[in-house]
Amino acid sequence: MIVPKSKTQFECITCGHVSPKWLGSCPSCGEWNTFEERVSSSKKEVNHKAKVAGLESAGAPQKLEDVETSEKSRFLSNISEFDRVLGGGFLPGAYILIGGEPGIGKSTLTLQIAKSNPELSVLYCAGEESAGQIKQRAQRLGVNSDKLLVYNETHVDKVIEEAQKVNPDLLIVDSIQTVYRTELSSMPGSIQQVKECAALFQQLAKKKNITTVVIGHVTKEGDIAGPRVLEHMVDTVLQFEGDKNYTYRLLRSLKNRFGPAQEVGVFQMHETGLSEVVNPSELFISDKTEGVSGNAIVCTMEGSRPLLIEVQALVTPTSYGTPQRTANGFDRNRLALLLAVLEKRAGFSFANQDVYLNIAGGFRLNDPAGDLGVCCALVSSLIDKPINQQTAFIGEVGLGGEVRTVPHIEQRKKEAAKLGFGNSVVPSGTSSDGVKYIRDAIEKALG
Repeated sequence: MIVPKSKTQFECITCGHVSPKWLGSCPSCGEWNTFEERVSSSKKEVNHKAKVAGLESAGAPQKLEDVETSEKSRFLSNISEFDRVLGGGFLPGAYILIGGEPGIGKSTLTLQIAKSNPELSVLYCAGEESAGQIKQRAQRLGVNSDKLLVYNETHVDKVIEEAQKVNPDLLIVDSIQTVYRTELSSMPGSIQQVKECAALFQQLAKKKNITTVVIGHVTKEGDIAGPRVLEHMVDTVLQFEGDKNYTYRLLRSLKNRFGPAQEVGVFQMHETGLSEVVNPSELFISDKTEGVSGNAIVCTMEGSRPLLIEVQALVTPTSYGTPQRTANGFDRNRLALLLAVLEKRAGFSFANQDVYLNIAGGFRLNDPAGDLGVCCALVSSLIDKPINQQTAFIGEVGLGGEVRTVPHIEQRKKEAAKLGFGNSVVPSGTSSDGVKYIRDAIEKALG
């Protein structure tokens, strides 16, 4: 018997690029240390593009005017924060990817859809848990729906066959890294398996008009695991994020063909599942301390939603030769830039001071509109004088010490006023009492 020869190849786990030898950097995607060894047979491989029953034909071409749209036939999950991020609910035939760290609550969120809208027929394909485990979780969450079907299967052909037979309103696949095709020799979760299975689910969603939600794992860097083409295939990419030391969770839309991107929904994790946070600003500033120097309230935008966040700064004389610069929830390079502006443009010296900056509640502040509040918090701690508790800060700080305007000023001011912050320090040009330079803002905030 002739045994087919095998040869060793190296494949990039990020983009799937194949090389006959190991490379430090992938020439296709530019990532480093992503090549893994693969052994392939010289025997002609089975055609893994074999058709799946029911997905063979795309139908005849249609005139644009004859094509029916489904925008008006959206259906709700009845989880208002989830529907908000989706742009108004699910669209029939939509293909949605939800990513997030292990244990963050992805499976809980998708299972709660059946609880919130028991009229929806849901086919839940579980590849990571048994049916018994799913039932235990459903009981804990209080899910009581006769239209929720649990299917323990990871063979993608069988999942698609069952989905066409049941024709659910919503197909949930938990997770895309566990399903596989036997026509491929690679293991579940590999580049080829994820690409092939994702493409089949895309065909199912579009040709059979079945709304499909797939859950994806993430890498240690926080990116969705698997090839980048996966994110291009889907209509919507949602990132479920949060700090495990805190109970809040953020559902963020990174891509949305049917609604706004970067929209954010806020949830809080309890023993009985996820609950919606109607007023997120109160969640992040509820424990603010009074009469303490170094604390400032800033108004950031998450999607179309304004949020009030507390910034905490601690400036203390250094005990070392090199002053410490520590930031939690804020970019360290941005902190160094703002310290340089305060020294050069406002005359406050931090050369012999250790600087510690923290964004309260485990939140990460990326909005440049938080610069003004960060600067005032740093000076407040330096001179040990507290900021008025009714003051909120909105504005970006430039290298010349100027306070720059930011988008959605009025919306931010309204949110601050709604929560009792009647005095907002904003850039000049947006208000009659706005500030033009950082030293003017510091004088207004600290007197």
